[in-house]
Amino acid sequence: MPAAGRNRQGRQEERERKKTDGRTPEPVVSVIIPVYNGERFLSQAVDSALAQQVPLEILVINDCSTDNTERVMERYRENPAVRYLVNEKNLGAGGSRNRGVKLAKGTYVAFLDADDWWAEGKLKKQLERLEETGMVLCCTGRELMDENGVSMGRVIPVPEVITYRRLLSHNCINCSSTVLRREAALEFPMEHEDSHEDYIAWLRLLKKYGCACGVNEPLLKYRLSGKGKSGSKLKSAGMTFRVYRYMGFGWGQSLLCFVSYALHGVWKYRRGTGKK
Repeated sequence: MPAAGRNRQGRQEERERKKTDGRTPEPVVSVIIPVYNGERFLSQAVDSALAQQVPLEILVINDCSTDNTERVMERYRENPAVRYLVNEKNLGAGGSRNRGVKLAKGTYVAFLDADDWWAEGKLKKQLERLEETGMVLCCTGRELMDENGVSMGRVIPVPEVITYRRLLSHNCINCSSTVLRREAALEFPMEHEDSHEDYIAWLRLLKKYGCACGVNEPLLKYRLSGKGKSGSKLKSAGMTFRVYRYMGFGWGQSLLCFVSYALHGVWKYRRGTGKK
């Protein structure tokens, strides 16, 4: 995009971010939902965010969908807490999240994929945990659901404290479970769509800030469809290896981190239980 076009778009986005609505309180959390051809599940994601007991706004960012996403969003047209944005060109999930962060009005941002949803009370518990610890990022456990939204009887836990070293060997921070301070999200945008761009962002953030905190409850309902960009295990493995390369590690260190990551992945899914 030419410089003039980038500047014009930047000014438009800043004006959009500063808009206020007298009918709603200033949001504490800005929930960012990127969607690409997600008409089937989008309403469940949006409704689960609206059910949270904190002042929030929801930014649904349509990443050039070709399905009926536009029609799904019609039902939220009169809801002042929901902002619907359409990308002029496909930015991918990471790029759409970055756009949402720039436009967000909240002190915190929370990411939610269009095919996942949250349990009631998720954001409130995370804000309390962030206040208690003084950390900049909080994630939660997750319950695995099948494509139809039925529980698979498996829960993936999270540690209460996540260090940079721990994260290197195992990405226990699921993107749809996160709440983080907006300035930290601006400082570490999601980059490198050919890898796990959220994992890179978490590593860079923890390398600077030290630790993240976790709420070890399955407050994220995580849908397994196999249609995501990392749905293939082999493809996901290659993307994980590239994460370490993008972090600036040599081939040897990247391989060591990857082996540890793979072993933790096997252990993680075997540990999943049927308890909610």
